[in-house]
Amino acid sequence: MQYPNHLLKLIDVFKKLPGVGTKSAERFAFHVLQWPEEKLLEMAQTLENTKQNLQNCPECGFLIEGACPLCQDVKRDPATLCIVASAKDIFLIEQTHEYKGLYHVLGGLLSPLHGMIPAPQVIDKLKARVAHLGTQELILALDPTLEGDATALFIKKELSDFSLRTSRLALGLPMGSSLDYIDGGTLALALAGRHTY
Repeated sequence: MQYPNHLLKLIDVFKKLPGVGTKSAERFAFHVLQWPEEKLLEMAQTLENTKQNLQNCPECGFLIEGACPLCQDVKRDPATLCIVASAKDIFLIEQTHEYKGLYHVLGGLLSPLHGMIPAPQVIDKLKARVAHLGTQELILALDPTLEGDATALFIKKELSDFSLRTSRLALGLPMGSSLDYIDGGTLALALAGRHTY
């Protein structure tokens, strides 16, 4: 027996979320069917107002509700600019309380195999921002993947006219891990990136 059409539509909506397959989407759909109407309306209103209430900062790309708390923080060091792929990455870095510079969100990674290349205006905006801020150090906080590596190399090449100290986040062994469980690639990166202790 087939599900009713509206239930199929609801399952389809949940399947659009990352990491949600058919079984999970079905479970979510049947779960929300048990919610009272006011809870469903609250969820619908929240989703409906998301684009209206959350925007990206036109300067750095951070997710904001009004003024950007990062761009307006005068205690932040404009000489250091951390490049990230998405606004979510900023939240992760900020939780460490280690970084005190500014950020720049690219909005995605370079993936030539999937036809994803940065739009010229994205790079032009980054160049203009580096010049305007007087950036001296560029931190490439991008995923340690082929796409992250390709993006890092592309940005380094595009900004080669600026005299910048460019670095990437350190790669290697996760804290608390045992060498028995580390793959060869990770171990090789850890050896190559070792520092004085």
